[in-house]
Amino acid sequence: MKSGNTKTDNAADRNAPAKAASANGQAREAPGSRSPASRPPASRPTASRQAYAAIDLGTNNCRLLIARAQGENFMVIDAFSRVVRLGEGLAQNGRLSDEAMDRALSALKVCSQKLRRRNVHLARSVATEACRRASNGQAFIDRVREETGILLDVISAQEEARLAVLGCHVLLERGEGPAMIFDIGGGSTELVLIETGDTVPRILDWQSVPWGVVSLTESFPAPDDESDAERLTRYRRMRAQVASSFSDFSSRLEPFRGIPREENENGPRLLGTSGTVTTLASVHLGLEQYDRQAVDGLIVPAQAMRQIASDLSGMSFDERTELPCIGRERAELVVAGCAILETILDLWPATRLGVADRGIREGILRSLMGGTHANSGSGDRSALPHREHPL
Repeated sequence: MKSGNTKTDNAADRNAPAKAASANGQAREAPGSRSPASRPPASRPTASRQAYAAIDLGTNNCRLLIARAQGENFMVIDAFSRVVRLGEGLAQNGRLSDEAMDRALSALKVCSQKLRRRNVHLARSVATEACRRASNGQAFIDRVREETGILLDVISAQEEARLAVLGCHVLLERGEGPAMIFDIGGGSTELVLIETGDTVPRILDWQSVPWGVVSLTESFPAPDDESDAERLTRYRRMRAQVASSFSDFSSRLEPFRGIPREENENGPRLLGTSGTVTTLASVHLGLEQYDRQAVDGLIVPAQAMRQIASDLSGMSFDERTELPCIGRERAELVVAGCAILETILDLWPATRLGVADRGIREGILRSLMGGTHANSGSGDRSALPHREHPL
């Protein structure tokens, strides 16, 4: 799971090195996961020079990372991100619109060209909530394969959560006891309760709800000339809807909230991967333009994020567009992201929030480079069980 950019943050794609887990072996081809566009040339490069790729087609964004292994880490050699709004109108119609599919196909054709240009050795391309929910999702997947050569794997919410955790858990603060990682997407949000260890975390429990920044915004549209009172009421309704969806998960978290902690600990650990948290972190830092190096790995007081969320939710659309790092592209969707974030802070009362500008794509790359990718075309086959399973 995730992003997660809401997954609206194009700035997540700076060509900067990204951390990765230790590689446990050379990547291997997985049936159904390779794109014809990424077939290697007859003479393959050495393992250290092989290029791997991850494509994440979300409800709002299409993202690509191409990287090479570099010791225990990996070096990004190419990246691409475009807002495609694939899930636009899905909440009302249950289908992907022709315009949305055309936008996504245009972005995926760019990805296909980059895969060829970089002589990618192994790639995995995934699609998430929009394609899971749409009645014409499979027809779109078939069209993508025909027009771009990319084989999109429509992964389950479980697999989405697993990949998001795998991609960003290295940014968790050190500490004892369970921690929470979340990914606010365009069409869904995943919360994953984990137990950290010496290597990779173990999932204790998780939940996915069909509320992301796009689906929540479209379900609670802002009327023209919205008054301050109407704006506040709509925001409260958004929060109530998300809280209701997480109610069962919240009750399961109760035993973990009461775990005794050392006096010098800061309380429950929380890490978010999404454009919502990276955008709010940018506002917190007062950045004039997005800076991945300043945001990725940042620890922010949770109360500061709550205050920013409250302030943004009370602003008009025009007021939000004037803020650096938000602008017109994010102004409409960021309020829904704030509602989801504040609900998560209610569920898991951390005093500090970690910010990750990495997620599903990095999880895919780490999986490919570690030789752990064993998916055969169905996201459900590689999904984690509901409880306690190592990544």
